Amino acid sequence: MTPEIHWQQIALRLALTVIAGGLLGTERSRTGHAAGLRTTLLVTLAASIAMIQMNLLMESNGKPASSYAVMDVMRLPLGILTGVGLIGAGAIVRKNELVLGITTAATLWFATVVGLCLGGGQMILGSVSTVIGFGVLWGLRAFENRVEHYQLAELHMSISDGGLSPQDLRVRLEAEKFHIKSLSITHLVSEGRKKFDLEVRWPSTGDNADIPPILTELERLPGLMLLEWKGIGTGPDR
Repeated sequence: MTPEIHWQQIALRLALTVIAGGLLGTERSRTGHAAGLRTTLLVTLAASIAMIQMNLLMESNGKPASSYAVMDVMRLPLGILTGVGLIGAGAIVRKNELVLGITTAATLWFATVVGLCLGGGQMILGSVSTVIGFGVLWGLRAFENRVEHYQLAELHMSISDGGLSPQDLRVRLEAEKFHIKSLSITHLVSEGRKKFDLEVRWPSTGDNADIPPILTELERLPGLMLLEWKGIGTGPDR
């Protein structure tokens, strides 16, 4: 990073920053995330401009002989990183047991570091990092979709007495590779029925939220009065 920069260098750094931020932001917008092209591009530009401003103020760094104040220009990019950390925290949402927005927050943080690199004059490092980051976001998505992950759901059933025991229900679910996280039973003696409330998870691939085939089997149970299925989600934001 050279102490003195000219307008040609500034223009080159800003141009590369726009390309890098646009590339990362386009991938986020394409997949429907709130922090898309404009947000990612603005974050990357802010980081780049902060580093360019630091270069321009480099000569005033330190403590002048006639002043009690000490100017530390490195606080400028550090403040940018702190600010983006707050933006990233706002992008993360917790819904029941799911934590959403982690990848979006990480992308904003990564875009900030890329902007700091390009604004500081590390063109090769910033450019290579952009290509690697885009490859992680776009290229690994197809691979991640093939990796087995768990979907979460709530299952509520009401069945007449003698229709299905808790042990039978557990055996049926575990045979389909369901893991029962919690199971509660309410025996309504006056109504002659039992109520099952379960939290379950099961392995699947892809981003689908398909209804598992075992529900069709449960619907055929004799004495079934109620069958309610509520999908919670598939896991972290990608």
